[in-house]
Amino acid sequence: MTTTVPRPEAEFLADTATGLPIPGEPEFATPEETRRHRKQRLAAALRLFGKYGFGEGISGHISVRDPEHPDRFWVNPFGVSFKRVRVADLICVDSTGRVVEGRYRVNPSAFVIHSQIHELQPGATAAAHGHTAHSRALGALGRLLEPIDQEACAFYGRQVLYDEYEGPSVSLAQGRDIAEKLGDNRAILLRHHGLITVGGSLDEAVHWFFTYDSCAQVQLLAHAAGTPKAFSHEQALAAGAGFGDSQLGWFSFQLLWDEIVAEQPDLLEE
Repeated sequence: MTTTVPRPEAEFLADTATGLPIPGEPEFATPEETRRHRKQRLAAALRLFGKYGFGEGISGHISVRDPEHPDRFWVNPFGVSFKRVRVADLICVDSTGRVVEGRYRVNPSAFVIHSQIHELQPGATAAAHGHTAHSRALGALGRLLEPIDQEACAFYGRQVLYDEYEGPSVSLAQGRDIAEKLGDNRAILLRHHGLITVGGSLDEAVHWFFTYDSCAQVQLLAHAAGTPKAFSHEQALAAGAGFGDSQLGWFSFQLLWDEIVAEQPDLLEE
């Protein structure tokens, strides 16, 4: 008579929520080291926005909270192309809109939107905003992402449509309203405007932006071709648990980081 011994978890699966061999985020001994790391990631993210065509004139901005001063954030400078930004060009802005570090001015829209997100959403270490073609098209339809593929499920129950429009976002009241409507969601699609994604790290927030925009493209293509079949609620939750994992979001950006630093190493100039 043979005895069947229960098999342990498959050996090829890692001890993470997704089962993938994902490393943890780096830890730093000082705020200065953390700040340098975040600024490097921010400059890389901006170059990636430029490379993938997310620029629209002076519009679009990405911010990351300062690790030492929670009421301050680092953001791209006004009037500098995404394709040209370096670490040396980044500016640090306080809660009043004053540039406390850096030689450039701040985009008023960047200040009113990002300052309010960082104030009202303590879990949002970073926020990414752009006026991409796919997000603008989806917003014009007033439709959020539908669970029609795995990646879109990263936003299942984690997105909201902002339906108000009062012109360019240059008032603190409008920025606060956007931040309040965002709540603890991962993305807010601004009708007639663009997209904002947030995350517990800059890496995560930017990955969600890339994913949301590509999912918007898939949805637009699918509806143009026919009637796509959506996941069931249970399927969407299962897919979201994997593709919407925060650690996976953080790690996915590392591939983009490696890509852009190899291609454009000047972005790290301080």
